[in-house]
Amino acid sequence: MALAQIQARAAVGIDAPRVGVEVHLGGGLPSLSIVGLPNTAVREARDRVRGALTTSGFEFPRRRITVNLAPADLPKDGARFDLAIALGILVASGQIPGQHCGTTVFCAELALSGRLRPVNGTLPVALRCTAASETLVVAADNAAEAALAGGPVHGADHLLDVTRHLGGKRPLPPAQPSGRGHAPAGPDLRDVIAQAPARRALEIAAAGGHSLLFCGPPGSGKSLMAARLPGLLPAMTDAEAMESASLHSIAEGCFDPAHWARRPFRSPHHSTSSRALTGGGVRPRPGEISLAHHGVLFLDELPEFPREALEALREPLETGEISVSRINARLRFPARFQLIAAMNPCPCGYEGDSDHDCRCTPAQIRRYGNRISGPLLDRIDLQVRVPRLTAAQLDTCTEGESSDAVARRVQITRERQLDRDGIPASHLPVSAMRRIGRLDAAGRQIMRQATQRFGLSARGWHRCWRIARSIADLDGAADIREHHIAEALSYRERVQR
Repeated sequence: MALAQIQARAAVGIDAPRVGVEVHLGGGLPSLSIVGLPNTAVREARDRVRGALTTSGFEFPRRRITVNLAPADLPKDGARFDLAIALGILVASGQIPGQHCGTTVFCAELALSGRLRPVNGTLPVALRCTAASETLVVAADNAAEAALAGGPVHGADHLLDVTRHLGGKRPLPPAQPSGRGHAPAGPDLRDVIAQAPARRALEIAAAGGHSLLFCGPPGSGKSLMAARLPGLLPAMTDAEAMESASLHSIAEGCFDPAHWARRPFRSPHHSTSSRALTGGGVRPRPGEISLAHHGVLFLDELPEFPREALEALREPLETGEISVSRINARLRFPARFQLIAAMNPCPCGYEGDSDHDCRCTPAQIRRYGNRISGPLLDRIDLQVRVPRLTAAQLDTCTEGESSDAVARRVQITRERQLDRDGIPASHLPVSAMRRIGRLDAAGRQIMRQATQRFGLSARGWHRCWRIARSIADLDGAADIREHHIAEALSYRERVQR
């Protein structure tokens, strides 16, 4: 047979479209050409495939070999097509049977020795194969990750293992997912000394999915509390865990099944660029905000981040996704993250501290605060001052509630919100708030007064409304009361003015 077609899949963002690897053996001078918009890594498969076939004991056809990667208008990159190209040559030259290749997708890189090497983005490929009722064959190192998708997956160490499997001589065993269990316990909120208002804000943020900003002097516990937010959030659903794992598989090359259902906690350094936060590159990949999808993005020393990087957060905070546009591609990555940030009140960190002299001038403090734009601050729901602990508080070391105790209340509250609205309170549209979050006369009066005093924008007004809804849900109240509004407004008084 001089023509063969093997199934593979490309990597386009979080999608994995099907690619038909067509191999034709024709007359003419011996050569191997690859067409169908291949990049350099794909074109170099000519030498990898030739070396893998000859060292594995197969004959490399001395004919004119044309490999077409269809559809031809879809850019192809990476070494994921190596195995499919090699099998196509073997089937077209009659060295192995091809009747079992029709519903099987092959995705692996070939070493010159014929060994199979892992490729990035295997989990999205496995998800698409599962949806299409296709069998997937990957490198053994990718097998446990691909098996998370639930479809038939086989892992192989060598090209010969795959050819024996297709010939029925030695079938490959089905791959099994490993490490898919309960997420391990993280740091405990019990470690936080005092700071009752900040702990309360952390609980509200976890219950309603709100963004949060801590402002306080160095050593007051801002980072300590931020690191404990993932342990307060409800357990991830299988759909959320799969989305998160797929993004990590694309961005980091592979996904460790031992991290299954663990809420992401991303904490990029303040020197991080805008592209590293949002994603991009020649081959667009997810950035930090997408890797924090269904988890927490922690930005410590918020004013020290580049202004461009901070401004890039504004749209994802509203829409829950990020669009990366390039000349030849426009990709969208999910970015439904929970933002928690920390900052000092001034460059030296001690503005307003009664026990430390602030060395900053009013102009320096103003410039420091102006590094964070008003539109970005307006999108941060809860803004809390975190004072420095006194000697008496440190001496008593009164132990607070554990993360488990707070997480149980958060879980009950989140279930209440999902049963009623289908989404957390922080994502409620205005139309739904008018329906389920009506304010009584006293609550409306407080909101009017607060709007005049704090100069709340329409966005800030509605965010305060959603915070009050979360507080009411934590209290188990069906209606928003006056004290819920009052507490919500206390978190909207900006820490930087």
